[in-house]
Amino acid sequence: MSDLGARIRLLRTERDMTQEELGVIVGVTKFAVSLYESGKSTPNDDIKSKLADYFNVSIDYLLGRTNIRTPHDTIAAHHDGNEWTDEELQDIEQFKEFVRMRRQQREGKE
Repeated sequence: MSDLGARIRLLRTERDMTQEELGVIVGVTKFAVSLYESGKSTPNDDIKSKLADYFNVSIDYLLGRTNIRTPHDTIAAHHDGNEWTDEELQDIEQFKEFVRMRRQQREGKE
């Protein structure tokens, strides 16, 4: 199974969806979804975009190029010129979520 196929299957099963239900959403047959998940066929770019949009993940996540699911919001951060690792980017995403939750809690108390 390809990274892409494994990711499609993972995302679909996390939502307790059938292959047929996913196919209806992205405009393909149940058989096509089965072929994607098994790695015997690759969805075209339009279908990849529909999958990414529906599951709210990046194309890079779908392709297995990163383990970070959501596209990055623009954040400003100073660093020493080294590239961020996937682990560091996950830490940044987790911190952003922490700050959002804290803000929501504060707004709820006011």
